[in-house]
Amino acid sequence: MKNTHYTSVWDAITDTPQETASMKARSKLMMELSEIIHSRKLRQKDAADLFGVTQPRISDLTRGKIHLFSLDMLMDMASTAGMDPEVSISKPRIKRAVVRKIAVSRNAPAVGLGVG
Repeated sequence: MKNTHYTSVWDAITDTPQETASMKARSKLMMELSEIIHSRKLRQKDAADLFGVTQPRISDLTRGKIHLFSLDMLMDMASTAGMDPEVSISKPRIKRAVVRKIAVSRNAPAVGLGVG
């Protein structure tokens, strides 16, 4: 059996990079929202009022039921509570060999493109 190393738990349990990115963003938002509830010692009813949702939704949030929340819903909850959620994007790292191939192909003379 081969040991595989994953960057995060989401890489290990999701099927696509898109699903991994969504799960990472949703889990981060859920943790931040839960932290507000716990740090302010809010009852679920008060948290529901703060986030603009029902008490059962807060129960789902604090129990970590990530599959019940969309990224949009979590962003809305954070915004309603006066938080300022932001999206952060990192550019992919390009390997040097790929960069050199692109540079060479751009500098190559155009062959067979004459008008005639």
